Amino acid sequence: QVQLEESGGGSVQAGGSLKLSCAVSTKFYTPWCLGWFRQAPGKEREGVAIIDENGRPALVDSMKGRFTASVDSAKKTLYLQMNNLKPEDSATYYCTSMTQGESGGICYRDLLGVIGSWGQGTQVTVST
Repeated sequence: QVQLEESGGGSVQAGGSLKLSCAVSTKFYTPWCLGWFRQAPGKEREGVAIIDENGRPALVDSMKGRFTASVDSAKKTLYLQMNNLKPEDSATYYCTSMTQGESGGICYRDLLGVIGSWGQGTQVTVST
């Protein structure tokens, strides 16, 4: 079992920054892939970043240069640093976890929000 709890969302003006955190609690569960995805009202789910079994992050191209994903294995916490935020970044952000079996052993960004487990999400609102 895994429980994921996101925090750090809020309201900021365009150009501002936020750092999201996700506490990962596990019992008889070994995460293989970790990551973030987001969903805005009326829009499709969108992958943000995936972190593979070796802790290497990979961001969706449109967010490179503004967002940074990382994991602190000792603290069992994921982070998403978001800089130069834009109104179109407004969404509920979810952290997610997949086992090796769920992912097939390969951490594809397309799997974000499709399989695995995720938390309740944290809301990010960016105003002009």
